[in-house]
Amino acid sequence: MVTSEQRLALLNDEPVDSAGTDLLGAGRAAKQLADLLIDSRASTPFTLAVDAGWGMGKSSLMRLVDAELTSAPEVHTVWYNAWTSTGADALEGLIKSVLMRFDRRLLRRALHRVSEQRALLRALRALATLVAGPLGAAGLVNELWSSLSVNSQARNEMRDAIRDLAQEWAENAAYSPRRMLVVFIDDLDRCPEETVLAVCEAVKVYLDVPGLAFVIGCDRSAMGPSGLLRDLSPAGAAFMEKIFQTSYRIPVADGQGVKGYIEWCARTAGIERLLDEPLVDLLAERSARNPRRIKRLVNGFVLEATLNPMWADHPPEAVLRTLLIQYFYADFYRMMTSPPGSDSGDVIADFRMYRRIRTLVRTSAPIPDQERPLIEAFLAQRDVPSQVASPLTMLERLERELPTVFPEVVTDAAFNSLLDGLLDLPRSEKLVRRLREGAPALVAVEQREPDIVGGVIPDTRTGVLARRRIRFPDTDPYAPLAGRTILWVDDRPENNTSLAAWFRRQGATVEIAVDSGAADAAIAARMPSLIISDIARGTADRAGFSHVAALRRERRYTGPVVFFAGRVTPARQDIARELGALGVADDADELIRLISTAFAAPPAPPAHPSAARPR
Repeated sequence: MVTSEQRLALLNDEPVDSAGTDLLGAGRAAKQLADLLIDSRASTPFTLAVDAGWGMGKSSLMRLVDAELTSAPEVHTVWYNAWTSTGADALEGLIKSVLMRFDRRLLRRALHRVSEQRALLRALRALATLVAGPLGAAGLVNELWSSLSVNSQARNEMRDAIRDLAQEWAENAAYSPRRMLVVFIDDLDRCPEETVLAVCEAVKVYLDVPGLAFVIGCDRSAMGPSGLLRDLSPAGAAFMEKIFQTSYRIPVADGQGVKGYIEWCARTAGIERLLDEPLVDLLAERSARNPRRIKRLVNGFVLEATLNPMWADHPPEAVLRTLLIQYFYADFYRMMTSPPGSDSGDVIADFRMYRRIRTLVRTSAPIPDQERPLIEAFLAQRDVPSQVASPLTMLERLERELPTVFPEVVTDAAFNSLLDGLLDLPRSEKLVRRLREGAPALVAVEQREPDIVGGVIPDTRTGVLARRRIRFPDTDPYAPLAGRTILWVDDRPENNTSLAAWFRRQGATVEIAVDSGAADAAIAARMPSLIISDIARGTADRAGFSHVAALRRERRYTGPVVFFAGRVTPARQDIARELGALGVADDADELIRLISTAFAAPPAPPAHPSAARPR
């Protein structure tokens, strides 16, 4: 645990709004964009998109542009957060936000003009409102909106009314140069389709008038045909194309700037002494130089080091390195923390032995005598002969029997430094053992955009809740797996308890079998819709494969199969394909994806077991 001398602090996620807090050099672009807006006031109306992915600094850049505009003569600004409204409310909210920036005198005059064009009853209502006493700007705006939105005819006249009001406000002889109102719209890409269309309707149909410029922060790729607006009609897509006259794509910060930002975050949070240069490089590279991801990772570490009692016997550096492995190398972390008894074995020892063998092969170095017994035992356990004509052939055969992630990370210098640094710390073996035995889970650091939500799936192999968007073909939206029967064959069913319960909540019937004999009895009693099977059981490394092969050969079960194991290797993937299985999964997310693929069609009525047997 963190000692009293080590004061840690959380970082906020507020946008940058002044040059003093601009650590990534956005101020220069903000100054240029502000100058461009000012010089383009005669070209209004126009719309500029500030385009970037989640967490890449759209709001910060827009705030800095706003700050630059405050010193410009006769340039006014207003902010509207599209995420705070829904549907038609967004259209009304944006138009009212713009009207609120106009002078009260002009609003009164506009209300008079509208009242003169309405029937006697509406004219008397508007006149009574004006005579009753002075109204504030909000009251005038509400009354003007009520007059302009009463019916379709009034709405048709709304744009002309706003145009007259904006022109009078912008071109009044008392002001030189002409006034301009810059409207900042943020978080549009987080909104549902209805809200996006309402905001764009307000911008293009009602507020597309001289004197107004719009700066809209959004990820345009998220709003394209494959994103939020994927169900848009061709006419709607053509309308969206007209919204933005131009876009500014925020560039990814340069490496040196991001490293400086990471170091500032570390100093502010109080963890600067824990981040050496390789760790800073790792954070910069693996976070895709995303400022929000960096802050979230730092905050996750602060919470872990401060609140989780499992770290009481370990230095803060152990927390940090473990969290980085979990965050950036999730597949390896999942195997590293698999519960005892799973076929993952000691993944750290296996990886280090593989790395050593690979180094010897690649450098053509002889195997030291003291290492030979261990290496030969490692190869024999995987049925890989040590005496082959070519060491490279031996290495290729070995890699087919090892997790697919091993060859991916063995050449990753950052990963190897991270893992070796963790294992060099005091009591590292105890730490890894506690993680495997089900110690309190690490804080789950969200890597995705928070508005992309879905089910919360319990990852039974790490204890960490993984947030994912899960799509099942819904025959019943409240029970996506209603009518399905899943037979789960595993000699350690306790490792799958949470996930089995999750399938049951989705409407499936889940039957458990601890060995092949119990599975055969279950199939004879009731034909399952799908089988989930482990692979290794006890000392039988391929028990699951052998059982499914017998079922296929004897045609006792010909339906979909998914193998759920602690490790995915090329050899296992090949065998699964030969057996006609959907695949091999080593985490809940992939397992559910494969099952959703199997259940793409409506469930068929359960067949009697005899129907699947040859006659």
